[in-house]
Amino acid sequence: MSKPNKLLFLLTIVTMIIGCTQQTAKNIPHTDTTIFKKADISYQLIISKDSVKKIVKSLDSLQTNIVMAVNRVDKQNLLKLDTLLLPLNLKEHIFNYLPFSVEVPYLKDINKIIFFSYPSQTFAAYEKGKLVYTGPTSMGRKKDKTPTGLFYANWKAEETTSTFNDEWNLKWNFNIENDSGIGWHLYAMPGYPASHSCLRLTIADAQYLYQWADEWTLKGTDSVLAKGTPVIVFGSYPFGSSKPWFQLSAQAKALEITPPAIEALVKPHLTDILARQAETMQLKE
Repeated sequence: MSKPNKLLFLLTIVTMIIGCTQQTAKNIPHTDTTIFKKADISYQLIISKDSVKKIVKSLDSLQTNIVMAVNRVDKQNLLKLDTLLLPLNLKEHIFNYLPFSVEVPYLKDINKIIFFSYPSQTFAAYEKGKLVYTGPTSMGRKKDKTPTGLFYANWKAEETTSTFNDEWNLKWNFNIENDSGIGWHLYAMPGYPASHSCLRLTIADAQYLYQWADEWTLKGTDSVLAKGTPVIVFGSYPFGSSKPWFQLSAQAKALEITPPAIEALVKPHLTDILARQAETMQLKE
């Protein structure tokens, strides 16, 4: 088959996939996991800038959000991609396309917790072991890596100025490391780790976490009475190699973050997390 015919064949198949799913895309609320079970999703790599543009322009809004999340990009950067990871089923809830487990029994005693995965460039928010929200992120670039470990949400501001560059305005900013100014916020999502140590999010995701996570409780201006929502940043990114999510075209569960894996991340910190949570609950009584 000649190259032009291969391209035509591929676009025909993709059009059929999109056409079959366009009217059935489900917008299940993020908090509804009682009826949720992850579907098996297959993926294909589209390696042609022209093909990427044609496919992206044929998507509806729900499908676009899925493709953006799968490729770790925002809307502005989606059309700039020369390689696209395309799910061959675009009708399912976003939980199906990202690697975090829907339920983690080990977290049942933790009211709220957020995870940021460096290898998969995704985040997840849990309430008492139930996944309530997940999405893509762009974490620290190679020379300004995001530190890993346990953090707590500190303070938030709808708009603030970056401590790295005072010309950068950060919207929906939620600090997790006060001394170094690290936090999550809205900023460009190019499809790879590009930040200066912070955790970039799309506007919808930044606004959700801004409202959902809890701040610290202070006495005066500098005495911390209780810490905010725990945040665990983990893993490392293979800088200089292919994007990890491209593996999904050959192995759909390559990046899966299982309940035992999450348990292993939390176990060394569980005592501290529960103690901090108890402090917060006491202040609310």
